[in-house]
Amino acid sequence: MTSPYRSSEAAQRLDSLTPSRRTVVKAAAATAVLAGPLAAALPARAATDAPAFLHGVASGDPLPDGVLLWTRVTPTPESLPGSGVGPDTEVSWIVARDRALTDIVAKGSLTARAASDHTVKADIRGLEPATDYWFRFSAGGTDSPAARTRTAPAADAPVAGLRFGVVSCANWEAGYFSAYRHLAARTDLDAWLHLGDYIYEYKSGEYAARGKVVRPHAPANEILTLADYRIRHAKYKTDPDLQALHVKAPVIAIWDDHEFADNAWSGGAVNHTEGAEGTWTSRQAAAKQAYFEWMPVRPAIEGTTYRRLRFGKLADLSLLDLRSFRSQQAGTASGSVDDPDRTITGRAQLDWLKAGLKASDTRWRLVGNSVMISPFSFGSLSADLFKPLAKLLGLPQEGIAANTDQWDGYTDDRRELLGHLRANAIGNTVFLTGDIHMAWANDVPMDAGTYPLSASAATEFVVTSVTSDNLDDVVKVPEGTVSAIAAPVIQAANRHVHWLDTDRHGYGVLDITADHAQMDYYVLSDRTKADATSKWVRSYRTRNGTQKIERTYDPV
Repeated sequence: MTSPYRSSEAAQRLDSLTPSRRTVVKAAAATAVLAGPLAAALPARAATDAPAFLHGVASGDPLPDGVLLWTRVTPTPESLPGSGVGPDTEVSWIVARDRALTDIVAKGSLTARAASDHTVKADIRGLEPATDYWFRFSAGGTDSPAARTRTAPAADAPVAGLRFGVVSCANWEAGYFSAYRHLAARTDLDAWLHLGDYIYEYKSGEYAARGKVVRPHAPANEILTLADYRIRHAKYKTDPDLQALHVKAPVIAIWDDHEFADNAWSGGAVNHTEGAEGTWTSRQAAAKQAYFEWMPVRPAIEGTTYRRLRFGKLADLSLLDLRSFRSQQAGTASGSVDDPDRTITGRAQLDWLKAGLKASDTRWRLVGNSVMISPFSFGSLSADLFKPLAKLLGLPQEGIAANTDQWDGYTDDRRELLGHLRANAIGNTVFLTGDIHMAWANDVPMDAGTYPLSASAATEFVVTSVTSDNLDDVVKVPEGTVSAIAAPVIQAANRHVHWLDTDRHGYGVLDITADHAQMDYYVLSDRTKADATSKWVRSYRTRNGTQKIERTYDPV
């Protein structure tokens, strides 16, 4: 008789990945130095002999018939993240229709091994579309927390609405993840989008809250090796607010630069010294391996994060990888921003994006985009504001007309993409963006210099950082001081920018209906306080068929 339960063949394949003996020895040696402080940072159950789920559970990448489930088991007290030690451990999972986990619809088991840092992923299929499910992992008599997830609507379903939390740029040392806690308190999220910088790579004290470490991360050194990246991911996964959000809804994530190193490109990064910090090839490979071990994300084309999800007839979501294939940022040795031989997407990804947008038959075409696509001129900012803004964006402080780490630094790719949208009459394209540590609501013009006489090809909602320093933090003045001066100047020089807030931390809530795509912007009272409150400050939307942003005065 055929079993009524379905197990995960895809997840089992992860267990076949075995590192070289040298990798294991190096990882063990690196972790030995850090075992004391890391163990002290973990919950008390790490000291017991029973297996423990110290890093929570999560789900991600919802499909109409399935979802990806994730956890990390600590089989023994010595099996610390990044250690490369610990026994193979059977981890079972169940999926049920009810919160009490009695109406079970799927179950199976996986083996957690040191080779995958004792993380496991179960790629569940055979579920019903647009349905809430609850799941749990178990090992050695210990149960993980139970968590909610949700499948996507059927591909041809007439969906009335979707609602996503939207976040980016969460620096552990700069504060607490209250934004995640406030999103977790909601009961209306189909999923949440993380648009990059889920972790940061810096050594302790190098990048904190106005230079002050709110809470130290692990390891204390800049992360370079596979063991380092694993330990940093593990530290993040001990955060109670992050765990709470992962328990409430599936995540849809892409990476940006800090999952690797600051201002990463295909052949290196600003924050990487070749030789002294090993090779970029090895560091990038370590960062990617740790990311896919520790995140409920399906490895996509060429082991990157570009992929596409669909939510009925209402929306599809194209998720980009703007680090793996990009050319080095423009500069003296690497060409100009207008050089057609330079790329932010890579040829294959740009062709994939263009083809997907053209073929889409949904009402809305959403693009998960880690760096801002809208053009941005600094205008007539005074030197005392221009220099800190340039520092925040990683630009030469003697003056430059573009943020070369964003699409502004790769104008040929942007011109080709926006021209494709206009030439093919592709409407309702909305870019969802993080990275810049500020909140923006933008039209995306074909020609910023003549806008609004020139057409708008798309719209863009940019969310601010969860904790990472923004402009008032760099200048070290009271919140709101810089935005009051800088925002009007920037808007005067960029007529497609409807709103920006340079100074506050928070998150967004995106609401999609047949009529509109609306972003509600929320800000935190104080990122350095674990009990920070949250409040709504602004909402902007684009109406069906308009390709323009407008303000609306109520959150959804």
